[in-house]
Amino acid sequence: MCGIVGLFLKKEAMRPQLGNLLTDMLITMTDRGPDSAGIAIYGDEVEGSVKITVQSDTPESAFAELDGALTSVIHAPVTMRVVDTHAVLIVPAEVEDKAIAALEEKGLRIMGSGVSMEIYKEVGLPKDVAARFGLRDMGGSHGIGHTRMATESAVTTMGAHPFSTADDQCLVHNGSLSNHNQMRRKLAKKGVFTRSENDTEVGAAYISSRIADGASLGEALEGTIEDLDGFFTFVTGTKNGFGVVRDPIACKPAVMAETEDYVAFASEYRAFADLPGIEDAKVWEPEPATVYFWER
Repeated sequence: MCGIVGLFLKKEAMRPQLGNLLTDMLITMTDRGPDSAGIAIYGDEVEGSVKITVQSDTPESAFAELDGALTSVIHAPVTMRVVDTHAVLIVPAEVEDKAIAALEEKGLRIMGSGVSMEIYKEVGLPKDVAARFGLRDMGGSHGIGHTRMATESAVTTMGAHPFSTADDQCLVHNGSLSNHNQMRRKLAKKGVFTRSENDTEVGAAYISSRIADGASLGEALEGTIEDLDGFFTFVTGTKNGFGVVRDPIACKPAVMAETEDYVAFASEYRAFADLPGIEDAKVWEPEPATVYFWER
C-alpha cells in the first residue's frame, strides 16, 4: 500500500502555490506510506541547460566544491544548488551525459535530470521529508509525489519514488509488478538499464523506452496494460504534463478532480481537502485499463 498524488496547474498565476499544495496532499497520504517519500517538481527552465539532481548520504563532504570539480571534468560552466541531501547541478545540455557519468564516478546517486524536472526523495515520514527539502516553497507548473510502504525491496533512498529513466520523465506507482525481472532483461537487451531493484523503476524504464521509440505518452501508457503484469496505478510525469493509467482489475484506489485551475490525482479523495475550489470540482474514479493525460 502506497500513496500517490499529482497536480497539474492550468494557470500560470498558480505556479508559486505548487509546492505548498502538493506538500499538503503528500502529508495526507502518510498512513498509506510512512517509510519514505518523494516528489518531482517541474519548475523553471534554464535555456540551453539541463538540471541534474543528485543525492548523497554525506552531503557536506560530497558536495564540497563539487561544482568546481565537475567543471574541470566537463570543461563547461556548472551551477550548483544544495538542498539538504540533494544537489541540483545546472550544466550545458550538450555535456549532460558526460556530467552524469562523472557524477556517478564520484559515487553520487542520480535522482533525475531534465530541463525543468527536479526530484527530491528520502527515507522518513512525508512531513519530515517535505520539511527537509523546503517543498512548500517550490513553484512550478506541475508535479507528482509518492509515500511508500515498502513491499518488494528495502527501505532506501534509491527504493523511494519517483523513479526517472529519461530526461524530464518520472513515474510513481501503487501496486506490484510480477514480471518486472523479465521486463528488466528485455529492456537491458535494448540498452535500457535501471539503477535499483525496485519494480517501479522497470515500469518507468518501459515507458521511457516506448517514448524513445516514437510512441506518444498515451501510447506508452496503453502499452503498460498489455506488457506489464500485476496490479498497478501509474502516474507518470513529463515536461509537458502527467498521465494516469490503472491495470484492468484496478484494485488499487485512485481518484481525480478537475477545475478551471487544475487537474489533481490522489490515491484517496481526502488528499484534495485543501485544494482551492475543490467543492466545485468534477470528481471521478479513473476507469480500469484507461489512459488519462494532460499536457500543455
